Amino acid sequence: MTMRGAPPRARPPLYTAEQRRRRDASGWTTVQGVLAPLQFAVFAVSLVLVLRFLLTGQGLAAATASVVVKTLALYLIMVTGAIWEKAVFGRYLFAPAFYWEDLFSMLVLALHTAYLLALATDSLTPHQRMGLALAAYAAYMINATQFILKLRAARLDGAARAPQGAELAA
Repeated sequence: MTMRGAPPRARPPLYTAEQRRRRDASGWTTVQGVLAPLQFAVFAVSLVLVLRFLLTGQGLAAATASVVVKTLALYLIMVTGAIWEKAVFGRYLFAPAFYWEDLFSMLVLALHTAYLLALATDSLTPHQRMGLALAAYAAYMINATQFILKLRAARLDGAARAPQGAELAA
């Protein structure tokens, strides 16, 4: 049996009208909009430093410091993101609209935290720690992609619904 002729299933909107209003009114939306590209810039610099160390054996201190700064930036965006989610959806984490992104964020946090623990306990060699950092960064990239796709979906959803509202107002 084929679904070729079936109409596409309508997905529920990312935000209700009230959630969209709260999102647009929240200062935490601006905070997230500033922190996300800042964290990405920190990530990009750190990635270069980590790869430089892994390829040349040089710059361990800079690479280590950069991973610590990246991890602190991650913690900051996670805390402020949870506050944003509470302001918009009424819960700090795992709102249905962001459930999978939040779930994967827990893996990203775990990997970054594991790096800090390995650093603090000296339980891994520098190369192993940098390998762990790369795993954390790969997870971060997947998670960042999830959020970018969600942002795109929200924009498309808003654009698709705007004409309906305009027609109702007319």
